[in-house]
Amino acid sequence: MSEPPPRGAERDLFRDTWVRYLGYANEVGEAFRSLVPVSVVWLSYGVSSSYVLADAIDKGKKARDVPSPEAGRSTRVTVAVVDTFVWQALASVAIPGFTINRVCAASLYILGTATRWPLAVRKWTTTALGLLAIPIIIHPIDRSVDFLLDSSLRKLYPSVEKPSSS
Repeated sequence: MSEPPPRGAERDLFRDTWVRYLGYANEVGEAFRSLVPVSVVWLSYGVSSSYVLADAIDKGKKARDVPSPEAGRSTRVTVAVVDTFVWQALASVAIPGFTINRVCAASLYILGTATRWPLAVRKWTTTALGLLAIPIIIHPIDRSVDFLLDSSLRKLYPSVEKPSSS
């Protein structure tokens, strides 16, 4: 979760509460991939994707409600929605999902070749490693996505106030 908002600032439901953890559902699904049906993994991606969409819509509504001249309102709303959606899709779903998937696949392979542990033990160990990797990868991925968007997409935005998706 992000740092708590400053005193007097409005709490962001999608960033400052337990709801933020819904964005990590697919990482949990990926960690359990070797133990559960693939439909459960896809369901976890549905939860994370719903979180991303809900956050983007929320940021668009907040941008719409900012008092300003009507001329720049639609641009501000579009920028808020696109920036939030792209940032969340990359930082909460695509990159961490791929990363945890590869951590688990590699660990299952290595455990299969380097140990004589029973398959069930290897699968549970792989799941544990995947779950343990989640808190380690979150902040580096968030900062990398910030850098990526600051270096690319955010340069294309009009000179209205740039959003802060992270």
